[in-house]
Amino acid sequence: MSLDTPPRPARPQPDPPRPRNLLDRPLVARALRSRWYPGLFQWIAVAVFALVVWQLLAGPQTAHDNFGTALVWVLWWPLIPIVFVAVGRFWCAVCPFGKLSDVVQRLVGAQRPVPRFLKRYGIWLIDAQFILITWSDHIWGIVESPWGTGVLLLLLITAVVGSGAFFQRRTFCRYLCFLGGMSGNYAQVGALELRANTDICRTCTARAVCFNGGDKAPACPLFEFPRAMESSANCNLCANCVKNCPNDAIRITPRAPSRELWSVRDPKIEASFLAMAIMGIVLIQNLTMLRVWQDVLGWIDRTTGITSYPVVFTLAFVVAVGAPVTALWAASAVAARRNAESVAANFARFGYALIPLDVAGHIAHNLFHLLAEGGSVVHTAVAAFGGPRSGGSAALLGAGAIQVLQYAVLALGIAGSAYAVHRIARARWGAGPAARGTATAFLTVVVVFAAANLALFALPMAMRM
Repeated sequence: MSLDTPPRPARPQPDPPRPRNLLDRPLVARALRSRWYPGLFQWIAVAVFALVVWQLLAGPQTAHDNFGTALVWVLWWPLIPIVFVAVGRFWCAVCPFGKLSDVVQRLVGAQRPVPRFLKRYGIWLIDAQFILITWSDHIWGIVESPWGTGVLLLLLITAVVGSGAFFQRRTFCRYLCFLGGMSGNYAQVGALELRANTDICRTCTARAVCFNGGDKAPACPLFEFPRAMESSANCNLCANCVKNCPNDAIRITPRAPSRELWSVRDPKIEASFLAMAIMGIVLIQNLTMLRVWQDVLGWIDRTTGITSYPVVFTLAFVVAVGAPVTALWAASAVAARRNAESVAANFARFGYALIPLDVAGHIAHNLFHLLAEGGSVVHTAVAAFGGPRSGGSAALLGAGAIQVLQYAVLALGIAGSAYAVHRIARARWGAGPAARGTATAFLTVVVVFAAANLALFALPMAMRM
C-alpha cells in the first residue's frame, strides 16, 4: 500500500454481550413474580425456627445431643456464607426475623422514619455486635450451650419486635442485624446481581413504585432504589421491585464473583473494618480449636501467672481482631505516600479487596464443622423425634478430604483478593508507579493473612460439638 493511500476505516466493534437476564426464563420469572415468593420460604423458615427454639430451650441441655444446636451451629451457620456467595442476600429475604418484623409492623407498627443516628452509625453498631457475640461465645460458651443459644435468639427476637413496632420497613435488618452486616459484605462477592435498566427507568412515570411499593408488593424492605443501586450489599432478592415494576426494567444476572469489589464508588470505612475484624475472628476461632491453643494457655500461665481463661482469651481476641485492622491501616499509610490519597481513603477502598480472602477463610473454617460434625444433625433429629441416639461417627468426610477442600477454598479467596487489589489500583491510578506501589502494599497484607490461614488449616482441629 502506498503512503498516500487512505487508511481503511476501522471495523465497528460489536458491543460486549450482556449477561443473560434470568428473568427472561419463564420459570424463573413466574416464580419470582408469584404471590408465593418469598412468603412460602419465609413460613417454612419460621416453622423450622420455632422447632429450633423449642429444642434449644426444652430439649437436652448438652450441645452434642440437642437437635436445635446441631441445626444452628453445624448446618445453618456453616452454610450461610456459602449462600451469600452463591446468591447474595437471599437468606435475608426468607429469614424468620424479617417475617416477624413484617407481621409486627402490620399489627402495631408506628412506621416512624429511621433515626439519623442509625443511618449514620448503624454499621458500627453491627460491627460491635459481631465482635461482642463472638467474644461472648468463648467466655460463656454459647455454642456449647443450647440454653445460651436460645437466649441469644430470644434477645434478637426482642430487638426485631421493638424495631418493627417503631420504625419503617426492615430497619433492624438494614441497620442493626449483625448477620445483615456480614451478609452485606459477602453479597458483594456474590455471583448474582439485581439491577435496573436505567434507560427504561428514565421514562418511567410510576412514581418509583419499585421503591415505594404498590398493589402487587410492598416497598423495598431494605430501602434500596433499584434505579440508583450500584451494589448488592443491601439487596435481598425479595423480588418486590420485580413484581412492582410496570416496565420490566429489573434484571437479575449472573456475574463473576468479586467483580463488584473492583468498582465500589463510595467505599465505607466501617465496611472495610468489619471485613478485617471478621478475618481476625476467624483466625482466633481457628486457633482455639487447635491443640496448640492449650500450649499457648500453658505458656501464658508460666510466663505471666494469669490463669483466668476470660482474661487470657480477651487479650488474645483483642490481638487477633486488631492485627488485620492494624495491618490494613499500615498498608494504607504506606500506600498514601505513593498515591496522594489519605490513609482513611486507602483503608476504606482496599478493605473491600480483602473480602474474598475473608469469606474464603470463613467458609473454610465452617467446612470443618459441616463435614466433620454434619452427621450430628441426623443423629440428634432421630433422637428428638423419639428414635435412638446413634453412637456412630458424625463425620461426613475424612480429615484429609476436608483439608483439601479448605485449601481449595482458600486458594480461590487468595486469588480473588489479589486480583481485586490489582483491579482497584489499576482503575484508580492506571499502570503507573502509584498503582504499582499501592498494589504492592496491599498485596503484602493478602500474602501475610493468606499464610496465617494456610498455616492454621494445616494443623488438626478439634470439634466443638
